[in-house]
Amino acid sequence: MEEIYYAHSQNGVGDRHALAEHLRCVSRLAGEFAGDSSLRSEAELAGLLHDLGKYGERFQARLRGEDQGLDHWSAGAWMALSEYGSMAAALAIQGHHIGLQELCQSKDAWLSALQPERLLAKHPLQLALSHASLPELKSRLSADGLNLAKPDRTLCGMELCSDLPRMLDIRMLFSALVDADFLDTEAHFNGNREGKAYRTAGPALHAEQALNILLEHIEKLAKQSESDEKVALTRAALRTACLDAAEQDPGLFTLTAPTGSGKTLAMLAFALAHARRHGLRRVVMVIPYLSIIEQTARIYREIFAPHFGPDYVLEHHSLAGRGSEGHKSDNEDDSTERRRRLLSENWDAPLIITTSVQALESLFSNRPSACRKLHRLRQSVILFDEVQTLPPSLAVPSLAALSHLAHDHDSSVVFSTATQPAFEHLHEAVRMHSSQGWKPRPIVSNPSTLFAPMRRVEVYWPEAGEMLSWNELAERLLEQPQALCVVNLKRHAQALWEAMADEGTFQLSTNLCAAHRQAVLTEVRKRLKARLPVRMIATQCIEAGVDVDFPVVWRAHGPLDAIIQAAGRCNREGRLDMGQVHVFMPEDAAYPPGAYAQAAQVTAMWLERHRKVGLDLDNPDFITAYYRELYDIGRPEHSKKTRQIEEYIKAGAFPETAHEYRLIDQDTINVVVPYQDDMEIFRQLSDMADEEGLTACWIKQARPLVVSLFRPKQDDVVWDGLIPVVSKRQRGRSRNEDWFIATVSEHYHPVLGYRPPKSLNLWIG
Repeated sequence: MEEIYYAHSQNGVGDRHALAEHLRCVSRLAGEFAGDSSLRSEAELAGLLHDLGKYGERFQARLRGEDQGLDHWSAGAWMALSEYGSMAAALAIQGHHIGLQELCQSKDAWLSALQPERLLAKHPLQLALSHASLPELKSRLSADGLNLAKPDRTLCGMELCSDLPRMLDIRMLFSALVDADFLDTEAHFNGNREGKAYRTAGPALHAEQALNILLEHIEKLAKQSESDEKVALTRAALRTACLDAAEQDPGLFTLTAPTGSGKTLAMLAFALAHARRHGLRRVVMVIPYLSIIEQTARIYREIFAPHFGPDYVLEHHSLAGRGSEGHKSDNEDDSTERRRRLLSENWDAPLIITTSVQALESLFSNRPSACRKLHRLRQSVILFDEVQTLPPSLAVPSLAALSHLAHDHDSSVVFSTATQPAFEHLHEAVRMHSSQGWKPRPIVSNPSTLFAPMRRVEVYWPEAGEMLSWNELAERLLEQPQALCVVNLKRHAQALWEAMADEGTFQLSTNLCAAHRQAVLTEVRKRLKARLPVRMIATQCIEAGVDVDFPVVWRAHGPLDAIIQAAGRCNREGRLDMGQVHVFMPEDAAYPPGAYAQAAQVTAMWLERHRKVGLDLDNPDFITAYYRELYDIGRPEHSKKTRQIEEYIKAGAFPETAHEYRLIDQDTINVVVPYQDDMEIFRQLSDMADEEGLTACWIKQARPLVVSLFRPKQDDVVWDGLIPVVSKRQRGRSRNEDWFIATVSEHYHPVLGYRPPKSLNLWIG
C-alpha cells in the first residue's frame, strides 16, 4: 500500500491533512493571489515546494508527537534555487516560518547556506533537517503527482544583486505564499465531515453601487449643512474635480485642498469612481493618527454598513481588538469581532482604514504576519491622508516603494493634505531607487481656486523678539469666551492649564485615553454650538482631521504646516466674516526633537524674511516653496536613516531593512488607565486580566481606556505604577511586555490625563 504523507495533525473531526493536497492547494491559491503579474509562476512554485521537508520520516514522526526541533522548509528552498533557478521562491519558502532573510551575500556563501549537507553539519537555528536526502523527498513529491515546469520568468533568477523594487516584489511573492499557506491550514483545522472549510471571503468592492451611495450621502449632508455658501461651493467644486480626475489612468496623484473642504469624502469618491473606471479591487485609506481613524471609520461604517454589512469597512490598527501575534482568545465569543480579526490578518475587505505604521512598515517588513496582506495592495486605490506627517528621514524610500507599487502592481496612490509637501523636489533621489521617480498628477489642477474662497481667518504674527509667559497667555485666553490654544509639548499644555485656573478650560493631549478624549470633544462641540464659554488647550493631536470650529485660535510657534493645520480649526464652517489666529512665541520655546524642531527653525527664518508682507497660509505655492527650502536645508535624501536603509537594501538584508524602517523610532507600551467616568469598566478589566490574562476580547474592551507611552528605561520609576498583562502562555516571563494596567488612580488626572509617577511608592510598616 502506498504511504500517505501528512502536512498537519488531526482536526476536530479526526481528519489528518494530506501533504499532497496541502501543497496543491497552496500552489493554486498563491498563484491566484499573484494574479496575472510576473510573480504568478514563481508563486505557484513556492506553494508547491514550501513544505517539501514534510515528506521526511522525522516530520511524520513529529506529527505523532515523537520528534521535535525540525526544519521542514530548507529542502524546498534549496530545490527552488538549485533546480528551478528561482531565488525569489527560495527566499519566500525559507522565510514562511522564520521571516525573509538575506538576498545578497557572496554567491558561494548564499548558495551553500541552504545546502542540505551544510545544514546537516551545522544548522544556524540549531534545528535538525526532517530528512537528509533531497532526491528521496523529490521522489515522494513526484509520486504524489506534483510537478511544475521551470518558470518562464523569474524576479531575479540567480542574480545576487538587490534594489528596492526587487525586494518589494519578493515581499509580494512572499505575501502570496504566506496567505495561501495560512488559509489552507486554517481550512483544514476548521474542517468538518464534508472536508476542509475555508473561511468566507470578504465582500467585493461593488464600486459603482458604493459610489452612488456615497454621493447620495454627500448630497444629504450638503442640504443639512449650516456652512457658509462659499464653503458649500468649494466642497462641491472639490468633489467635481475628484470625479473628473478619476477617469485618468492609474498611477500617482496628489490632492491639495484646504481644511474644511470635505477631503475625507471627496477623495473616497475619487477612489470609488477610479476603481469603477479601471476595475480596481479595493480602497485602502491610510491615516497617521488613531483619533482620525476612529472618526473616519465611524463615518464610513454609517454610510456603507446598512447596504453591504459589517465586513465592508475594515478598521485595522494596533488597538483594533487584536491580541499578540498569532494568539487567539480562549473565550472569544463575539463572532463579529472574530470575523474582523480574521479579515485583518490579510486585509480581505473592500474598504480598509489603517495607520501609516501598518501600511508603510509592512512594505519594508520581513515578518510573515506583516507581509501577509501585501498582495491585497495590487490593483487597489491607496489614499494617504495628512501626508505632511511622513517623516522626512523616510521620505525617499517611502516614495520609491509607493512609486513602484503604483507603476508595477497596477495600483493608484493618492497623497492628500491641505499642506502638500513638495515631494516632487525629491524626484531625482526617488528615481535612483524606482525608475519612475515621483511625478504625481494633481487631482485639483489649480488648488488656489479652492483656497481663495475658503479664506476664513486673519493671522496675527508675533513681533520680533516678542514672547509670552504662560500667565500672560492665560490672561489673554480668559478674555475670549471661546478659544483654542495649541502648544508643542504636553508639559506646555499642563503649565498653561495650571495658569488658567478656570473650571471651564479643557485640555486635550495623548495623555488622555480615547474615551476621555471623546468625552472632552463632545462637551467642547456642544458648548461651541450653544455659544457657551469654552476654552481648550491642546497639543498637536488636534491639528489633523479633528472637527472643531473655534472663533479664535492661538498657536505656539512651530512648523508652518502645523500652524496651518491649527488655523483649520478656526472659523471652519465660515460662519464668521473672519476668524482670528494668533501665533505666539512662548518663553519656554521648546519643541519635539528632530524634524519638528528643524521645521520650526525654517518657519522662523521665513517669518523674518516675509514679516513685512506676511506669510500667506492660503497660497499653496507659498507652502510648496516653504517645503522646498525645508528639504534643501534638511536634505532628507541624505539623512542618516535614509543612508542606512539604502545600505541594507543594497545588501539585500531583509531583517535589517525592516528593523531600520520605523515611523516611530521609540518603542511604545499600552497602559490601561483608571479614567473616572469608566471606573467600573476599569475594574472589570483588572479582574479579567487576573483571571484570563491577555486575550483579543480583553484588548477590545480595553481600547477606550488605553494611553500609549514611549517604553520607559528599565530603571524608570514609571514601572512602579504598572502591572503587566500577559497571555497565559507568557506567564512567568519578564515585564518587558506591551500591555499594562496603571495601579494608582491618583496617576490619572480628571483633566490632564495620565501622569506617570516621578518617585517610587514607599510602604512604611
